[in-house]
Amino acid sequence: MNFDKDKYKVYTWKNWMILHYLLNPGLVINELILGQRVPKVSLEDKTSEKPFLERSYVPCPHCETLHDGRTWSTQNGTAFKNWFGLYCPNCGEIIPCLMNLTTLLVLTVTFPIWGWFKNSLKQRWIENQPARYKDIDTDQIENPFEGLGWIKEGLSWGVLTSILLLILFPLIGIDILSRQVIVTFLGLIVVGGPLFGFIMKLFFEKTGAKAA
Repeated sequence: MNFDKDKYKVYTWKNWMILHYLLNPGLVINELILGQRVPKVSLEDKTSEKPFLERSYVPCPHCETLHDGRTWSTQNGTAFKNWFGLYCPNCGEIIPCLMNLTTLLVLTVTFPIWGWFKNSLKQRWIENQPARYKDIDTDQIENPFEGLGWIKEGLSWGVLTSILLLILFPLIGIDILSRQVIVTFLGLIVVGGPLFGFIMKLFFEKTGAKAA
């Protein structure tokens, strides 16, 4: 698809936020367990004065529909369970998504276990999607980082990342009870989490260009 670069800013894996999504091992939980996915291409309307959340779009490469980014949200019940990609409620096809590198590694190693069931699982998943997108309302979606929400979201991120590290560190021979590791976990939760949440708050509340 071709996009008007004067109107839209195009986000791909080259953006720093997307690179964080690809490289952060903690997000394997979001992808494999929760089924949260990030599209390969997303757009930001540079001409709108609205906050980022209200001017972000996800294009479907099959029917070329520009979906409101809030189509996939916790309030609509569609933010998770997207293991095979983002379902397009307009044409029924799957919008391609990126994959976290740790997720890719886990899926590669475990492929002999789940590979036999991939096609049947995907078919069943697709059949369940239309019902999930009935009565979608994007106008009522609230920014989860608004107000003090950034603290909650940041702490959740820090805790989830720490839990994953608690699982991974012993596998590579790191003592999780050592003083250095404990300090790292506390710093990740108490400092790193809120910092991440605050950065995301600033990003999602960023407004577009002022009208001339």
